[in-house]
Order: sequence, then C-alpha cells, then structure tokens
Amino acid sequence: MPTNTLTDARCKAFKPADKAQKMFDGGGLYLFVAPSGAKTWRAAYRLAGKEKTISFGPYPAVSLAEARQKRDALKATLRDGGDPMAPRKATRKGMTLSEASAAYWAGRKDLSDSYRMNAERGIEMHLLPVLGDRPVGSITRDDLLAELMRMDAAGLHVYVRKVRMWAGQVFEWAVEHGHASINPAALIRPEKAFGRAVVESFAALTLRCLPDFLQRLALEQDLQSVLACRLLAYTWVRTNELRMMEWSEIDESSGQWIIPAGKMKRRRDHIVPLPRQAMAIIKEMAARRRGSIYVFQSDRRVDRPMSENAILYLIHRIGYKGRMTGHGWRSVASTWANERGYSPDAIERQLAHVPDDKVRAIYNRAEYLTERRDMLQAWADWVESVS
Repeated sequence: MPTNTLTDARCKAFKPADKAQKMFDGGGLYLFVAPSGAKTWRAAYRLAGKEKTISFGPYPAVSLAEARQKRDALKATLRDGGDPMAPRKATRKGMTLSEASAAYWAGRKDLSDSYRMNAERGIEMHLLPVLGDRPVGSITRDDLLAELMRMDAAGLHVYVRKVRMWAGQVFEWAVEHGHASINPAALIRPEKAFGRAVVESFAALTLRCLPDFLQRLALEQDLQSVLACRLLAYTWVRTNELRMMEWSEIDESSGQWIIPAGKMKRRRDHIVPLPRQAMAIIKEMAARRRGSIYVFQSDRRVDRPMSENAILYLIHRIGYKGRMTGHGWRSVASTWANERGYSPDAIERQLAHVPDDKVRAIYNRAEYLTERRDMLQAWADWVESVS
C-alpha cells in the first residue's frame, strides 16, 4: 500500500461532512475529520493480533510531517516488540479529572469566555468535589452517573444535561490524549437517566400593573441589581445577555451596544440602540467600575459577571415572586410596542427573533435601526413617566 499520499494543502482544504471521515496517508496513518470540523491524526496498528488505534494530536497543531515521524516511530516500536501505548499508560495515572478539565478548557480558544467559564464552573461545583482527584481514566459510567443523579434529585433537570455534555467533552479529550480509554458520559442517555422540568412561561406583568412595580422598585437602594433591572427593561435583551455585557461592546459615540454573535442565542451580532435612560445607567456603572471587563460584575470577583439570579432575587424581595421575572420585560415591552402600532418586524428584530418564514429570514436582513431607536426611546420615556 502506498504511503505519504497526503499533502498539507489537501489536509487544510478537506471539509467536514455529516459523518466522520478518514483521509489515509498510508502505513496506518490517517487524518480523522469529525463532523464538527476538528481534525486529528490517528494511526491504526496491530498488537498481539488485536487492532489498536492511537492518536497523535490535532491538525494543524501537529503537522503532516510530525505525524509521519510519529507513525514511523510507532512502527519501530512494534518491530522491537514494544507497546506504543506504554508511555501513555505509565502517565495515565497522574492525570486527574480536575487536571484534565483545566487542560481541556484552557485549549478551547474558539469559545467565548462566558461559555468556557460556565462550563468549568459547572464541572467544578458538581463533579470535582468527589471525582476531581480521581485519575480520569479510572472514572466509570456509574461513578459519573452517581454525581449527576445528585443534581437531578435536586431538581436541576436542565442543568444536569449541560454538565453531562461538558464532562463528556473533557473525557473525549482525555481519550484522544491517552489519559482514558472510554468516555463514560457518552454511555449515559440523558433522556432515560434524568427527569424533566415542568416547562413554564416567564412570568410578566400586564401594562396596567407596571406603574406599581416601578414605584416599588424606586424605593430600593441604588443597588447594582436595581440598575441592571432597569437597563434590562430599556434594552429588551435576555437576562444572560445583560449580565455578560462588556465595556468593550458599548459604542458611546453612536449610542449602541453591539452584542457579538457568540453571546447570542441565534448566533448573529445584535445591535441594541441605547435610549437616553440606558446611557445614564451605563455612565453610573462606569463610575463604579473596579477593573472588570463586565459592566455588571460579581460582588466577590472582578473576573466574573453578576449572579444569574441577582435580578430575579431582587424581584422576589420586593414582593413580585411568581408575577414578574427579568425575562418578563421582553413580553411587557413588546406588548406595549404592538399596542402602539410599531412595525412587527422592528419589534421582532429588537427581540433578536428570527422570522418563522425561513426564506424571509434569509432575505430580510434589515436592522430597522432608525425605527428601533425611536421605539426604544419612546418606551423608555413612557417607563420613566409611570415610575
């Protein structure tokens, strides 16, 4: 069988498909191309009559030339009667789940900081207290499931699925790098293992009840959560988008907040016109800034945003538990705008929704910025007038 059949240009140009693909270079070496687009060097060989596979690392971090050198070294080891996996087996005991998680997430430069932080925090809180010091290769499906079931029993039916997914990525990395032989998370079927949360709509006040709510909110001290709640009202964004708001995303000259695609549910940049009242809150937060990249930072650490439940706890504290939520502002504001005859397209674009008509979604690229700016300013003026 011919060897060295690949070229670097072919490796770079090869596109992923719905199923994993292999590009063979000969001598057992091939480039494994996952549906996600990740490319990994692997080599197939036989040891004691059994088929084995070893990973040489990701492409292009490991070049074609380096992969061929590793393949030749593997064959030399086999000719001498050695086991190519022996060095990895010797070091496997030293890699704990805690270390594997840190190494994996540190290498995911393609993810947003907020996503990576949430994933690391989820694993840290729910898996590492019991499994963190265990060798990653020694953790079984039952070990992992036992910790996940603690979350499920606590009612975290949605979050437990995320933690399983994040842990699965760490275990997959550990397998690829020879620190584990299986991914135990892949052996857990979330639809069978975990319960399901009752789906409820986000509580939202009617326009008639809004003045009482705003007047009660005005009695609170000038807390960060109060300012965040007001800015949420003025911008119509989702609570998580607000808490992840960074100073670098604010364009004061144009009075706009540009949320990058990586933070948006629909994976596209979202421009938020900022009415006068919103800019006043941002200037107030600038005066309180303590070196964080976040406009609304954590009370305890400047490298983290405020708690995801800070606004909800505020609403509960002032007596509106079950009647209003941070997300509810979107419903209240859109109701107000629809009643006043604003364009449905402008309203939906401000809410960062995509039209149900897929053809229309593709061709209707208009941002409606002028109308949205006027709409948000009129809404902010009305909110201020009834506060």
